[in-house]
Amino acid sequence: MKAFFRTIGQYLLPYKKNIVLNVVFNFLSAIFSVFSLVSMIPLLKILFGLEEKVYGYISFRSAAGSSETLGNAIKHNLYCLITQVSETQGPARALIYIGLFLIIMVLLKVGFTYMATFNIALLRNAVVRDIRMKIYNKTLSLPIGFFSEERKGDIIARITGDVTEVEASVINSLEMLIKNPIIILVFVTTMVIMSWQLTLFVCVLFPIAGAIIGRIGKTLKKHSMAGQNKMGELLSTVEETLSGLKIVKGFAAEKKTSNRFHKQAEDYRRIMNRIFIRRYLASPLSELLGTIVVIIVMWYGGYLILTNTTGGLSPEKFLVYIAVFYGIINPSKAFSTEYYSIQKGLASMERINRILDAENTIKEKKDAIPIKTFNEAIEYRNVSFRYRKDLVLKNITFTLKKGRMIALVGHSGSGKSTLADLLPRFYDTVSGKILIDGTDIRDYKIADLRNLMGIVTQDPILFNDTFFNNIAFGVESATIEQVTEAAKVANAHEFIASTENGYDTNIGDRGGKMSGGQRQRISIARAVLKNPPILILDEATSALDTESEKLVQDALTRLMKNRTSIVIAHRFSTIVDADEIFVLKNGEIIENGNHERLMRLNGEYKKYFDMQYFVS
Repeated sequence: MKAFFRTIGQYLLPYKKNIVLNVVFNFLSAIFSVFSLVSMIPLLKILFGLEEKVYGYISFRSAAGSSETLGNAIKHNLYCLITQVSETQGPARALIYIGLFLIIMVLLKVGFTYMATFNIALLRNAVVRDIRMKIYNKTLSLPIGFFSEERKGDIIARITGDVTEVEASVINSLEMLIKNPIIILVFVTTMVIMSWQLTLFVCVLFPIAGAIIGRIGKTLKKHSMAGQNKMGELLSTVEETLSGLKIVKGFAAEKKTSNRFHKQAEDYRRIMNRIFIRRYLASPLSELLGTIVVIIVMWYGGYLILTNTTGGLSPEKFLVYIAVFYGIINPSKAFSTEYYSIQKGLASMERINRILDAENTIKEKKDAIPIKTFNEAIEYRNVSFRYRKDLVLKNITFTLKKGRMIALVGHSGSGKSTLADLLPRFYDTVSGKILIDGTDIRDYKIADLRNLMGIVTQDPILFNDTFFNNIAFGVESATIEQVTEAAKVANAHEFIASTENGYDTNIGDRGGKMSGGQRQRISIARAVLKNPPILILDEATSALDTESEKLVQDALTRLMKNRTSIVIAHRFSTIVDADEIFVLKNGEIIENGNHERLMRLNGEYKKYFDMQYFVS
């Protein structure tokens, strides 16, 4: 249980009011539940002909100040009332009154039970919401590098399946952790009052039964963790299959892909079988052990009555004692059943905590300074970077003045995209620094730094939303006029206007209803609307056909006008007009200059250029 409170406790603290109310209402419910059972004693005495004749009421005020306790006074006056009713109106009428009293007690009991459940429902739903919000916000705050190390499907499994498992297994157990101990405490106290000898005997038996149940549950958490990990693999396979379905079909690899998924699904089935065998064993095992304990208690209680060593426990009180004892069987049984649920849920919570506890390596300084404008230059000064062991960038140094355009060329893996990703602090340098207007970018507020930049990538990132919302993404209070103007600059207005609902048309998942060129022009329109002083274009035309490339290149030319641009490109037609071109190889700049100078050098740049245009 320590792991439970250590894991979930932080989410419960904001809702102390609901916890307190739940405790109060559960306590009242347990009290009236006991009253409803104890009120059976006079009823049984009347039925068995053992009714006690009690006369003369006791003042509650005098009882509080004398040897008579308040409880004894209540009991005495109750029996006095029953005697009076029985003698004046008959035993049958007394039974009616006792029955009405019992109904009132049960009504109060169920009323307080409802109020306790109502408060726990508010608490449960709020805690689940908070967990979902925390993991989602943490996901948004983590650096890009975290997701390159993790499988996307497994992360989705943690956000969806693991949170659902925590809700179903752990949060739903909150009621058990609050309500059942109160019931057990109140009922055991009543049992002690009725017969401490018998209750002592019960308290010896229950830990033995609990130890037997606990041994079975020890391995459940381990199996549950394995099950959730396997579900993460399943979702990763599904995500990869859907993303690469064209390749799967193109290479006729359906059978291979199906066999891979089948093996993972079969492994998951075996793990879940082991989990549920143990989980479902809890209820029948606890019921069997509970029955054995009840039989032993009945035998021992009967022995005490027959040998007259009960300390005043009469047969009718013994029957009520057994009824009270039965009242703690279900809560105790629930403890064993929910124990398995908690172990399964805690395994999911540990997987969630791997995200929540992940370190955010991109940290903003406490005294970070704001930056709203870009005035002079961007400077890379002896910048080096590595993802794991080997450096992918080595001592990169250059300066990009405001209003100028540089291009980065080189073979795949030479470090071009990484060099650009360092500027908006998607990653941080391992040595050296990047400066904007003479200040290290790590000294700026991260949001302000990124607001200076517009990014257009090779694969346009679009959302399952309308044209308007995709173009206006990240721009507060954008008007339809502004969005339309941005679309016109990006050569996107014409095809948007031809759709059924114009700018209110939904573009589908990742813009699947459009061609590659159209998707790219939407992403360019988004950058136009943001109107950033710095542009990063990462191979924005490399995946397009000739006609689409012309339209997109025209849009890019308009976009880059009077802006500071970093362009990564394989197609040299997009960079021949760059103010300076840097040729990267193995993370180092091996050549730089404009197009004419690099062609005259007859080096790597010219080799790349000649290969693209088939010059012999």
